Amino acid sequence: MRALLIVNPNATSTTPAARDLLAHALSSRVRVTVAHTTHRDHAAELARQAREDGMGLVIVHGGDGTVNEVINGMLGDPLPTSMKSVTIGAIPPLAVVPGGSANVFARSLGIAADPVAATNQLIDLLSSRSRRTIGLGHCDNRWFTFNAGLGLDADVCRAIDASRKDGRPVSASRYVRASVREFFRRKRHDPLLTVEIPDHDPVTGIHYAFVSNSSPWTYLNERPVHTNPGTSFDSGLGVFAMATTKVVPSLNVSRQLLSPSSQPNSRKLFRVDDVPRIRITSSEPIGLQMDGDYLGERTEAVFFATPAALEVVAPRPS
Repeated sequence: MRALLIVNPNATSTTPAARDLLAHALSSRVRVTVAHTTHRDHAAELARQAREDGMGLVIVHGGDGTVNEVINGMLGDPLPTSMKSVTIGAIPPLAVVPGGSANVFARSLGIAADPVAATNQLIDLLSSRSRRTIGLGHCDNRWFTFNAGLGLDADVCRAIDASRKDGRPVSASRYVRASVREFFRRKRHDPLLTVEIPDHDPVTGIHYAFVSNSSPWTYLNERPVHTNPGTSFDSGLGVFAMATTKVVPSLNVSRQLLSPSSQPNSRKLFRVDDVPRIRITSSEPIGLQMDGDYLGERTEAVFFATPAALEVVAPRPS
């Protein structure tokens, strides 16, 4: 089987040694071609070409942003409006060897966080032909794999992107500091958001809203953060929307997010798991992020769940 290995050499935890080990190990199972990304959206271009060339497998060694680019390149626009965006050729399965800072998508699939361990795991998965088909979310004519949101988390992603440009390394502690800083920066602002889901009255007075395609929503180092425990790659989307920025209720909910057995709840929290569609509107332009990538400001975002959208090389769920 022919395979394309897409490597982001600038990802947080990729190293030349790990890249060489991965390529060498893969050569025992597939006919592998290695391609390094050199600019933004290059991974999407490589993935699109791999699909059109009939590659049997696409492997990503990079962070969640690189994975997102590859999936959007392979699948094309969720809502094609022109012949340029129509998917050409069969969609090859996707495999991921983590190389970023959080690696939420890979870890949510049961892939080891350490690149060397993940390489050995991938070889075993290829040998046993272990695959599963997962659902994805889409919004704003773009696919996302694990989370999206408007407001607080988008502000944090924007701040992290700015720190990357300054050359500062990305870490869990930097995300926490950015989250606290952005929370207090917007604390006294009026709520802007209204959330609508099928068969439910619109919910107004929302300060920020998270949308999940899987659980955990993210990780703080080894610790998972669960906003919507009932959401998975095999279900619809989850929505987690806060109607307060007061410190005490916010801290109470934050504590619940770090508990592995908790079902987050609060009188000021609107949370629903497994819905097919979420529409969020804002009375003023507000930031939007998907899979940790800040996409700019919007006054409306509609999120859709698409079941069985992509085949991945991963452990089968228990």
